[in-house]
Amino acid sequence: QVRLVESGGDSVQDGGSLRLSCAASGYIYNRPCMGWFRQAPGKEREGVATIDVNGSPTYADSVKGRFTISQDNTKVTLSLQMNSLKPEDTAMYYCAARSRAWPCRGKSAEFDFWGQGTQVTVSS
Repeated sequence: QVRLVESGGDSVQDGGSLRLSCAASGYIYNRPCMGWFRQAPGKEREGVATIDVNGSPTYADSVKGRFTISQDNTKVTLSLQMNSLKPEDTAMYYCAARSRAWPCRGKSAEFDFWGQGTQVTVSS
């Protein structure tokens, strides 16, 4: 069983920065596809960023140029650096893992394992 634990959520001002981390344990061979998702109250869960087995990232248009997804060499820790935060970034952020390598994209239904989430609140 794969376990994912997020941390780093906080309340910040508009324009601020946060770094989210996700500690992964359990077995998924080579951690083929990992991602960050978010869900705001009353809205559907949306893909923020994914990173594939080759380390290549993809981003939602709304966060391109502001967010950076990364993974350590052991693929134990997944991170999301968030800069220039906006009030519309306010949401619960979730780390997710997919047991298959492809496709690796921000579709929540394709991910098999989820963390409990960490809250990010951006105030204006």
